[in-house]
Amino acid sequence: MESSLTELPTLLPNQSMDSCPPVENTAENMMFGIYYIIVFLLALSGNSLALWIFARQRNNSSPANVFLLHLAVADLFYVFILPLRATYHLTGGHWPFGEIPCRLAGFFFYVNMYASLYFLACVAGDRYLAVVHAVRSLKVRRPHYAHIASFALWILVIVSMAPLLITKQTVEVNGSTVCLQLYREKASWRALVSLVVAFTPPFIATLSCYLLIVNSLRKGSRLEPALKLRALRTIGLVMFIYVVCFLPYHLSRATFILGYGHPDLSCQIKRGLALANRLTSSLTCLNGGLDPLVYLFAAEKFRGSVRRIFCRDKSGGSGATSGELKGTHESSLSAKSEF
Repeated sequence: MESSLTELPTLLPNQSMDSCPPVENTAENMMFGIYYIIVFLLALSGNSLALWIFARQRNNSSPANVFLLHLAVADLFYVFILPLRATYHLTGGHWPFGEIPCRLAGFFFYVNMYASLYFLACVAGDRYLAVVHAVRSLKVRRPHYAHIASFALWILVIVSMAPLLITKQTVEVNGSTVCLQLYREKASWRALVSLVVAFTPPFIATLSCYLLIVNSLRKGSRLEPALKLRALRTIGLVMFIYVVCFLPYHLSRATFILGYGHPDLSCQIKRGLALANRLTSSLTCLNGGLDPLVYLFAAEKFRGSVRRIFCRDKSGGSGATSGELKGTHESSLSAKSEF
């Protein structure tokens, strides 16, 4: 997973070059700084609440909730790096924190992004089994197995990103310290291969699972109409996160890697590629603010807890409504899918 990104960039738009001066300006840095502060506040509050609720439900959880719990942990790991990014831009593109925080900023960025991608893929796989193979998947869809799969994914992602922690990542440019880990503006074929390998499997798995779910619902699933609508909303939201937060970044990175080092490329095009790289990189951080909406749509018990906290729902109970068992095959599907 982009382990080749541990190499220092050979081409940086931030560097002082006579033929292609820096592209960052005060307005751009101000916009990025304010943006990261807003995302920090949204992601911190939403994921902290989610982690607290999921922790309270740990004795009565589902595989989907387990994956969402780990997703919230991944988001919180990265949330605390966002103020550092904001400071970098608000100080005019200067990194005042030193070498180790720079390495950690890049490490947590990639751990969060790829852990999020794979945990969302796991949620999609669990939804597919619950809706399309509800009865046959009962033995597999257990929280214990979900935790094992989650810890295996953590190990895979952390080991893949670990080289980022041992490579020097700060340079001095025009009297300012630049953290190379913030925006990986580097042209490398190995980075391109890593990019494809890291992003393509979870994206294809998520898209395939949700297309199969939609096909099953279209053919006449035994889920109640309200639950079908909720299922479609969940699918739409997760794919929205993929399309807005992750797909633009990987397409931009691929374009940057393929095009930036071309000798015939004009300075204006290089500036555009660099700006697109920074913009799409900032979009990936937005997933931390959007993921709590996935929890609301995907986890019935999570919604019930939120209603009791904010709306003071007097109905009490467990928070489960149409997802409760009613002794029928239809309700069994509802409870297992937890849409």
